[in-house]
Amino acid sequence: MRETASPTDRAPACPGPDPHPRRPMRFAVPKGAVDTHAHVIGQPPAHPFVAGRSYTPAPATPESYFAMLDATGMTYGVLVQVSVHGTHNSLMVETLKANRDRLRGIAVIPLGLPDKELLALKEAGVVGLRLNILYGGGIGFDQLNDYAALAKEMGWHLQFLIDARDLSPLAPKLARLPVPFVVDHWGHFPVARGIHDPGFQTLVSLVRDGAWVKLSGAYRNTVEGPPYADTVPFARLLHEAAPERCVWGSDWPHVAHWQHMMNVGDLLDLLVDWVPNPAARDRVLTGNAHRLYGFGQQGS
Repeated sequence: MRETASPTDRAPACPGPDPHPRRPMRFAVPKGAVDTHAHVIGQPPAHPFVAGRSYTPAPATPESYFAMLDATGMTYGVLVQVSVHGTHNSLMVETLKANRDRLRGIAVIPLGLPDKELLALKEAGVVGLRLNILYGGGIGFDQLNDYAALAKEMGWHLQFLIDARDLSPLAPKLARLPVPFVVDHWGHFPVARGIHDPGFQTLVSLVRDGAWVKLSGAYRNTVEGPPYADTVPFARLLHEAAPERCVWGSDWPHVAHWQHMMNVGDLLDLLVDWVPNPAARDRVLTGNAHRLYGFGQQGS
């Protein structure tokens, strides 16, 4: 299995996001749109960093997160526990609890938490668990079946941060999971390897057969750089495989990224090329995400 960086206590600092996020210029964001992937990041000592992290991020406060959602036209958001905080979900959970109608969360937890703590996470708005083999501070796949059983018990799904090149040997096990699962950033797949790469084809097959995929992270997968035109054929194939199981995420504040810092509006504009049909694009931003994360339901 691969790591994108060698974990170290002197993990390199990465820059913050563009301070002036904007709406896309190529289409109107629909009412009810969901950004399904973003992070809030605190600072030690209140919110400690794990020693084995792969990078050191700038702060990403709840206030700046909501400013991004509002500026880009997002009605709802999904917070994903960031790897540098490990299993210390406190900042994410505090943000969820204060904004229960607008947010959902994906937690990173150790196995064996008391039922009381699990129920508290669910009541706060946690709807899934993240497993991560790419960045230091995450929880890997060694106990995948145990996490799947816990997710089934709690009514949650699983979310995977994994390199698509590592999917092929895992595919049979993933196909048997008793809960839905989501692949972040379409598998961090480097597009230079081509559409016919076995890892990417495995991802397409998994999506076709029931997996969800986040149409996100173009700047992580590109070779050419902005405006990420080389990602278009890959995203289109994934969307064609299961248009009802694709969701979109900004990946704000774009941690572990040291090159051109894109605006979230630019990433939304790219969605026009990834999903050219307006109705299908609206479904990615609204209906699909509402179904997976429980937005638009009573009490949400």
